[in-house]
Amino acid sequence: MANSALLVMDVQRDVVAIADDGSGYLPRLRRAIDGARAAGIPVIYVVIGLRPGDPEISPRNKVMADIVRTGLFTEGEPGTGIHDDVAPQQGDVVVTKRRGSAFSGSDLDLVLRARGIDSLVLTGIATSAVVLSTLWRAVDLDFGLTVLADACLDTDPEVHRFLVERLFPQWAEVVTVEDWVRAVAPR
Repeated sequence: MANSALLVMDVQRDVVAIADDGSGYLPRLRRAIDGARAAGIPVIYVVIGLRPGDPEISPRNKVMADIVRTGLFTEGEPGTGIHDDVAPQQGDVVVTKRRGSAFSGSDLDLVLRARGIDSLVLTGIATSAVVLSTLWRAVDLDFGLTVLADACLDTDPEVHRFLVERLFPQWAEVVTVEDWVRAVAPR
């Protein structure tokens, strides 16, 4: 795990307010973050941030155009900030992206290469959005991948279940937070 990083993706105040189902998602995610730090694994936060007026959004992009209409993700707005329960600490990197994947419109690849990271542990909201699109891009970039199934959340529980049980295991190791924390814990 020496060349791994934990990605905490789109766990922003407005996103949590929409998606949190009361199942204890944030405490589980906090456990993963604390476990990564204890193991010396870098924690990298990824947020979606759009400039005021959304100049980077084409009206031809249905998904992003729909998001813009909701008013989510404008840089500098309080709801765009990382949720306080999992806030970054000194030394954590925060990467801003402009699309679904953590790699889209961001400097994530540069940050990872500069640190010699070749394996990613994926967490975030939503499983069917940032987690899925980041996983696909990371596969193409030859990263080793782990998905923490219970540190991912989706507004559609059935879609989440399908992705973590059927699709993701084809390209990544899929484990629970507790199993992962035990595996990376310093001995």
